[in-house]
Amino acid sequence: MKKSISLLALASILAAGTAYGSGYRIPEQSADSVAKAGAHIASSTGADSSYYNPANMGFADDAWLTEIDLTYIHLTSIDYTDARTPAFNGSSEKENFLLPTFFVVSPDYNNFRFGLSFTAPYGLAKQWKDPYPALFARKFELEVFDLNPSVAYKVNDYFSLAGGVRMIVSTAQAQFGGTRPDNGVTYDVNLDGDYGVDWGWNLALALKPNENSNISATYRSNVTLNLSGDVAASTNAMGPMSFVTGGDAELPAPAVFTLAGAYTWNDLTIELVWDRTFWSEYEELDLNYDDPTLEAILGPAQPRDWDDTDAFRVSAAYDFNDAFTGMLGFALDSNPVPNETVGFQLPDSDVMLFSIGGRYNINERSSFGLGVLYDYKDSRTVNNREAVGEFENAAALLISAGFSYKF
Repeated sequence: MKKSISLLALASILAAGTAYGSGYRIPEQSADSVAKAGAHIASSTGADSSYYNPANMGFADDAWLTEIDLTYIHLTSIDYTDARTPAFNGSSEKENFLLPTFFVVSPDYNNFRFGLSFTAPYGLAKQWKDPYPALFARKFELEVFDLNPSVAYKVNDYFSLAGGVRMIVSTAQAQFGGTRPDNGVTYDVNLDGDYGVDWGWNLALALKPNENSNISATYRSNVTLNLSGDVAASTNAMGPMSFVTGGDAELPAPAVFTLAGAYTWNDLTIELVWDRTFWSEYEELDLNYDDPTLEAILGPAQPRDWDDTDAFRVSAAYDFNDAFTGMLGFALDSNPVPNETVGFQLPDSDVMLFSIGGRYNINERSSFGLGVLYDYKDSRTVNNREAVGEFENAAALLISAGFSYKF
C-alpha cells in the first residue's frame, strides 16, 4: 500500500509533461532554430547566437543585435489502450502554449562581445481526465526559464570562445488521485510549487578554418532544480486523513554537449549537428514532505534510471536573393525513459522532426523569421507496474515567429 501511493506522488510532481524531444527538454527556442529542427549551432550568427552558440557572437555583425520570438506549441492527444481491460483506457487532453523568448548581442569591444538570452529550455505539461490515467497524472506542469548572460572573446579571425552564467527559475504543479482499482484506496493530492532559483554555466567555441565553414562545440552544465511548495492531500490509506503541509524535491535540468559543423557553397549552407543530453543524472525521485505522517505514507525514493540520449540534426538554408532565405530541417531524437518507468506522466518515445521556414529582410536593419516544425513520436508498448498497454498518436506542432533588429 505504502509503496503504491509513493510512486504515484513522486512521479506526478517530478515528471515533466510530454515535450517534443528527448525527455522534457525543448531544444528549439527561436524562429530560425524551429525552421532548422535545432540544427542551428554552427550557422547561428544573429542575436539568437547568444543562446545557441555564444562563441559565434565574435563573428557576428558589429552592431547591437536584438531578437524577440513567440512560439506556439500544440501537443496532440495521446491515446492509451490497456491490454488488461478497456476500463483503463484513456486519452490525454490536447495542450496549447505560447512561449516567448528574446536574445541580445552587443557590438565589438576590443574583440569582446556580450550577449543575453531568455529561454524556456525544459518543461510543458500533461493532463488525463479518464479515471485510471488520472490516478497518476490528472494534471501537472513544469516551468523552467533560463536567463543566460554570456561573453565571447574573438582570439583571431579563425577562433572564438565564450562562457556564461545561467540563472534557472523553475516551478511545478501537480494534481492526481482517485480510487485504486486493485485495493480500493482513495487519495487526492494537489501540489502547488513556488518559484525557485538555481544556477549553472555554459561554454562554447567556434573555429572557422575559412570564411565558408564553421566547426562549433557547446556545453551547458547540469542544473539541479530545487522544487518546493504547498501540498494539500487526503487519503484513506490509514483511515480518513487530510493534510496541508509543505514539500520539496530535486529534478535535473541535464547537461547538454553539442558538436556541429556548417559549410556554405555559394548561397547554400548545410549544417550537421550531434547533441548528447545527459539524462543519466535522473536516477531517482525523492519527494520529501514536511508532515511526518504524510512522509511515512508516501514512502521512500523511487528509482528512475534514465539513460543519456543522442540527437542527430541536419539543416539547409538557401539565400534565394538579398531579401529572403529559405530553411529546412530534419532530426532524429531518442528518448531516455526505460520501459520499467514509462507511464502517464511522460509516455516518451523516439521521435522524428521535420521543419521548414524562412527569414525575410524587411530592410538593412530589421528582418522577420518564421519556422514550422512537426514532431512525430513512435508508438510505445509498455508493461510495468503502472501501464500495461500501448501509447500512440503522440505528436507536436510548433510555429515560431521572430522579429530581429540591429542598431
